[in-house]
Amino acid sequence: MRGLAEFVMTGRKQALLAVGLIGLIPVINLLSPVVVGLVMLRKGMREAAIVFVWGLLPLGAWAMVGDVPPLMMLFGISGLTWLLRESESWEFTLLAAIVVVIAVEFYFRLQPAVLDAVFQQLQPYFQQNNIQGLAVEQLRETMTSIIGSVYMFLAIVLTMLARWMQATLFNPGGFKNEIHLLRIEQKVAIGLLVFMLLASFEVLVPPPWILYFMLPLVFSGIGLIHAVVAKRKLPGMVLVAFYLLLALPLVVQLVVLLALIDSWYDFRTRIDQAT
Repeated sequence: MRGLAEFVMTGRKQALLAVGLIGLIPVINLLSPVVVGLVMLRKGMREAAIVFVWGLLPLGAWAMVGDVPPLMMLFGISGLTWLLRESESWEFTLLAAIVVVIAVEFYFRLQPAVLDAVFQQLQPYFQQNNIQGLAVEQLRETMTSIIGSVYMFLAIVLTMLARWMQATLFNPGGFKNEIHLLRIEQKVAIGLLVFMLLASFEVLVPPPWILYFMLPLVFSGIGLIHAVVAKRKLPGMVLVAFYLLLALPLVVQLVVLLALIDSWYDFRTRIDQAT
């Protein structure tokens, strides 16, 4: 990734070549938005707009044949990296990702072809388990938000990748410091908690949207774990074990709870005061 970042930052021609060629390769084309994001973070909107247009060509072609996610990532990551550059706030960027993913969900509802293809493949499973009618519709509603939450997660991760590439070249150690300081402020945490409760009780907010409001807290909790490991000089295997356990839903819920408590308690400051 460092080599790609160095190549892109060499000049405009190199950036255009990279975003164009990467955009042609399936799966790898998810890195095309990262290239645009890197240019956005380093050089700003004007230069990134030129690279964006070149990235739009191959990803737009893929979207026309049914591979829509990379194109959606291009728009989402371009927006998130612009917000991050302007605000210098990961908290604000994570909240903006909620708005982006809600827009993505509405797109899926207006253009249901993607979900239609998924559910067409699931028909044998539905028939085998006698799932039909209202149950299928409820599953479709949930599936839309699950796909949205995956998109939101990837958009945040790829935005972080663009930031890491920028920091690697121009601000070594800067990305690590940003992640260690990533924390959801108390008022924002209360707002996220309120929306999570509304979703849980199906009041005003669709229940599957609880995933959208959890993700900023998940990343805040991950940042806290990284900060504690660094401040306490714990072995790197602690982080390896943590990420393995993060695959468990219970651990994710505990990380969210930890992030909520941290919004009031501020563990990082207390650790610094104790040392």
